[in-house]
Amino acid sequence: MIRRLFIANRGEIALRVIRTAKAMGITTVLGVSSADAASLPALMADETVLLGPGPSSQSYLAIDKVVAAMVAAKCDAVHPGYGFLSENAAFAKAVAEAGIRFVGPDIKTLEGMGDKLAARALALEAGLPVLPGGEAATREAIHARAAETGYPLLLKAVAGGGGKGMRRVDRAEDLDSALDMAQAEAQAAFGNNAVYVERFVAKGRHVEVQLLGDGTHAIHLGTRDCSIQRRFQKLVEEAPAPAMPEEARAGIENAAVRLAQHIGYRGAGTAEFLVDATDFSFYFLELNARIQVEHPVTEAITGVDLVEQQLLVASGKALKLAQAMVRPVGHAIEVRINAEDPEADFRPAPGRIARAAWPAGPGIRVDTHIAAGGEVPPFYDSLLGKLIVHGATREEAVARLQAALARIAIEGVPTTAGLHARIAADPRFAAGGVDTGFLTGLAS
Repeated sequence: MIRRLFIANRGEIALRVIRTAKAMGITTVLGVSSADAASLPALMADETVLLGPGPSSQSYLAIDKVVAAMVAAKCDAVHPGYGFLSENAAFAKAVAEAGIRFVGPDIKTLEGMGDKLAARALALEAGLPVLPGGEAATREAIHARAAETGYPLLLKAVAGGGGKGMRRVDRAEDLDSALDMAQAEAQAAFGNNAVYVERFVAKGRHVEVQLLGDGTHAIHLGTRDCSIQRRFQKLVEEAPAPAMPEEARAGIENAAVRLAQHIGYRGAGTAEFLVDATDFSFYFLELNARIQVEHPVTEAITGVDLVEQQLLVASGKALKLAQAMVRPVGHAIEVRINAEDPEADFRPAPGRIARAAWPAGPGIRVDTHIAAGGEVPPFYDSLLGKLIVHGATREEAVARLQAALARIAIEGVPTTAGLHARIAADPRFAAGGVDTGFLTGLAS
């Protein structure tokens, strides 16, 4: 079993991992930047190690510094959280070479799933449907692929994620400028400017499946819907995916497990699909080889601690959960509360939190690292916390969400709480099954 766990992350996910690890009797060591040295996760960890200054390139993304810190702290495992180095195969290799366990899939899986084109190929091998499109190494090839795929289409970063390096193109005459922007953004975010072409589905829903595997067996823990997005980044997530025929849901879940079995997946992962809302046909997008921001909605309906499962599998334990043991109950919804100004094109708003009052009560969970007096540094993602509600039915969950949002009071920086209140009050959201174009039609 893991004895000393290094947490190579920050914010709410660092605190989330610390809580479960401590409950399992594992000593926690948190790597922090100077900007996070007095953060709540730093106070909660058993030990902290300074990685470097605030900018992530000099701290959380500095592989040599992170590995040296965990070696010096005599840790026998590292949990990478999400973002930063969580899906970085070079980091996983450096961790393995240091004799430390990586809480996540093996290096081969990280390499295969980290390259979106390689992931498409593996999905096809496993018999999963993918969207028309594919690789295009040169500008000329991209033009040819685009003509073959048809418009509208998406340009997507091969090494991408989180909506970075992604551009929608509606007309052939816009392709070159969109390509320049997508490649520049991909290079800045991932150090790789390669992009590929994929057909754009106008009425698309983003539905994903939570997976658990031990390298031999794999199971699913149901679906999540993450269709409410801005700039291809999720704002609201819920489980199970609403307004979906059971046949379509089962098809997506079975496809995800088939892929996990095909690649011998180990740990927690999420298979993401695009669902055509007009006929519920679905297409594989990617497999996120890490814990997801939205994992709490799955925990709420299944009662399974996904971080605990990650740590058990990383310790060499076989899955004790069988598919028949997973019986989702009720409905859960999560909203991300970010320090952003929705009225100013979601501009990040770092600063000091003067007041932070979060709701509490039956069916309410808040995952946050922010309290009054806390700082929102300018170097990182603007996530302040996640509000998760659970109800016996979706209607009950929506009502609980509306009431809980009314009780959030954060002062000092603008937040997305008001936007979420508008989303929760929208009749289209109440009906369920909205597509990725939902936000553009939201009343102010």
